[in-house]
Amino acid sequence: MKRLFNTQPLNADAGILFLRLILGGLFAYHGYDAVMHYQEYLGNSIAQKPRGTIGLGAEFEFVLVVYSQLICGILIAIGLLTRFSTVPIFIMMAVAVFIAHKNDDFFAKEKALVFLLMTIPVFIFGSGRYSVDRLIFKK
Repeated sequence: MKRLFNTQPLNADAGILFLRLILGGLFAYHGYDAVMHYQEYLGNSIAQKPRGTIGLGAEFEFVLVVYSQLICGILIAIGLLTRFSTVPIFIMMAVAVFIAHKNDDFFAKEKALVFLLMTIPVFIFGSGRYSVDRLIFKK
């Protein structure tokens, strides 16, 4: 009972692992889904914004998003190149919140905002003890 009210973390590395698994797992899932339904989702993207959200073209932007979700999601989940992998996801979610949904109400951008905010502690804390980075670099 005393540990519940203590201000020291119970196991910070387990918390980092949990956050990495949730963030990376969700992005990997969304990326996998986009790969499996590539033509359908790409068609929707082109129909909605042929020039893309930031003007790079819908198809190119879609490929960047799928890469960010699938590859970076997997890397974050396993703890490999974690800080590097959070950057594309952070940028993607910032574009979603501040550009793609700029005129929408809060609830339309809430999920993207939560994902954006989740990348910050993962970037700050890095991979943690339970990660492939730790095995490779032996910190």
